[in-house]
Amino acid sequence: MKGKETRTHLGREDVLAAAERLVKRHGPRALTMRGLAAELDTAVTSIYWHVGNRESLLDALVERTLTDLGEIRPVGRTPAQRVVSVARALRRRLLDRPHLVAMVHERGLTERMFLPAQRSLVHEVHGAGLRGARAADAVRAVQVLVVGHVLVERNRERAPAQHPREDELWTARTAEQDAALARALAGPLDPEALFTTSVKALVTGLLGPGS
Repeated sequence: MKGKETRTHLGREDVLAAAERLVKRHGPRALTMRGLAAELDTAVTSIYWHVGNRESLLDALVERTLTDLGEIRPVGRTPAQRVVSVARALRRRLLDRPHLVAMVHERGLTERMFLPAQRSLVHEVHGAGLRGARAADAVRAVQVLVVGHVLVERNRERAPAQHPREDELWTARTAEQDAALARALAGPLDPEALFTTSVKALVTGLLGPGS
């Protein structure tokens, strides 16, 4: 019990940070008031005092996630470079918080979650000269690419081992036609490099080659 006595300065933010760590590691189902109390080495009553019941705790975690996924500051010299930077930052934030993002989605707050990134994208496509429906299409196209790529990455991570493997699918005949292609497709996939290539190509098409 000595450990519990030392947590006299435990605050609401300490509780939320510990809850976030548990959800990131094991998912929302692993988040119990007893488990959280054990994580913080404190009494269960202390958890209730700081955050209320479990449903209130989940609501607070969702709000915390929405804040963490807030404004994205673009980087780069041109609108195209800055759009790519926003897309890359959004992808990384979504990948880093899969369970928390799922909680946001389940509470019907997905559009609110994406609003800060959308605002950043709107500013940049306006800077590139797009207006009206063209600007809206550009913003949505970038957002859909990010979300789609994240979903594919997650599915690949959870997929069972493939038989035959990808490197076994590229036959000698393919290698004769394009040896470099066969070697590249047989090699490991770099998701981040592929995403960057994809979003750059999309942005060039949306904003124009001179952007």
